[in-house]
Amino acid sequence: MIKQNMPTRRQHTANEQPWFVLNSSRYSVMPSTHPAISHFYAFDVAQSANLLAVPDGCVDIVFDCDATRPSARICGTPLTAQAVELHQHHHYFGVRFSPGVVPGFINVLAEELTERELDLLEVSGFAQRLFESIVQAPLLGDQIRLFNDYVAPRLMGKTSRLTSMIIQQALHHRGDVRIQQLEELSGYTSRTLHRQFSQDTGMSPKTFFRIIRCQAALDTLNTQYDVSFSQLALDLGFSDQSHFLRDFKKLVSTTPCDYQRKILQNAYTDRISYA
Repeated sequence: MIKQNMPTRRQHTANEQPWFVLNSSRYSVMPSTHPAISHFYAFDVAQSANLLAVPDGCVDIVFDCDATRPSARICGTPLTAQAVELHQHHHYFGVRFSPGVVPGFINVLAEELTERELDLLEVSGFAQRLFESIVQAPLLGDQIRLFNDYVAPRLMGKTSRLTSMIIQQALHHRGDVRIQQLEELSGYTSRTLHRQFSQDTGMSPKTFFRIIRCQAALDTLNTQYDVSFSQLALDLGFSDQSHFLRDFKKLVSTTPCDYQRKILQNAYTDRISYA
């Protein structure tokens, strides 16, 4: 447990990528009002081009807005901490979809996206015009407007009601959900739940719950300075603290104690500006 003064964040978005924030010279966030989008973000890579993405259950579209070699990729969620190649001093604009949402405008199955990065221009028929407009737009607000104008009408349509219910339960209970509870709530068997959810998201329900629990732990560590790891493990439904510590290290690539020390030393909350 670490007891230091941590600034209170004025605004808040879930599903953050902490290693991106900590390795950026500036990191801007704009929450979205669209139910399929968690938030928009922009950052400049500063300290290192070798970054880690942590599991968040989200699909991202990331635009490299460098004038000499711009690019756009769509990224599925990793299932463990995973290295991501970004270029030092490049400016990036990103769209993070809500957990479990696979956008309806790409021509790949959900399972083909998990733990993978694909060239956006190769999996979406209309992306070329969007790509050219966004990488040339000078401001975050302009990039968001362009994305919303082009893409918002095409976002929905791939997620079944059953999968939406599972996602809602997972988020509401911070990942502490049992398959038996979902069977009783939905009236469907575990096999049906698994098949439909995996088809829609590219993950099993249990994998998704594990990711959401990890994100809930990160959210707590990012926003509270006086955290008992044993109590946090209990609150998130882990059998014991050692189980929580093992799971956290596998998904985040560090221990909760070391993680919180890093975000305190590097003024994590002060690095994020809200547009």
